Amino acid sequence: MENTDPTEIAEQATNPFKTYCALLVSVLAMVLAISNLGGSNTGKDATMNNILASNMYSFYQAKSLKQTQYKIAADELEIQLASDKLSVQAKEQIQAKLAAYKKTQDRYESEPETGEGKKELMVKAKEFELERDMALKKDPWFDYAEGLLQLAIVLTSVAIITGRRTMAYVALMLGIVGTVCTLNGYFLFF
Repeated sequence: MENTDPTEIAEQATNPFKTYCALLVSVLAMVLAISNLGGSNTGKDATMNNILASNMYSFYQAKSLKQTQYKIAADELEIQLASDKLSVQAKEQIQAKLAAYKKTQDRYESEPETGEGKKELMVKAKEFELERDMALKKDPWFDYAEGLLQLAIVLTSVAIITGRRTMAYVALMLGIVGTVCTLNGYFLFF
């Protein structure tokens, strides 16, 4: 039979235990939302930095291939210069072309003004890898936090229904651990 006495209904509504549990659910839900946001952003950061690192390595490989082609062409010109069958004018043209090829090879190796030499591309790729790795270290902490916080919310809801304080205390402990995991996901304390 349902309780219809207004005094008892008012007492149940102002029950400090239920108020505590309701506040706990609210705080846990807020931390869960923050954790979810952090986990989502961390996953995106890891993916984006992985793509950027891959792009830098692809660009590096393209520069290496072009540099090798110029090296082969320069070697062929040097072989031609070694023969005595060329006129002075032809030798001058070949030497000019050889100098241009070597200059291009050097530019492919390092181009600090544009940041697109092989040395600069490798540095950028390594930076993107470090950022990706950092995001991958953070990501599991958000997953742990989300699971713990969801369990804490469920246990708090059960504590409200059953009136069992031990479930609320267990939920509080899970919530604290979930909050620590969330903070660790952002700051990597450990």
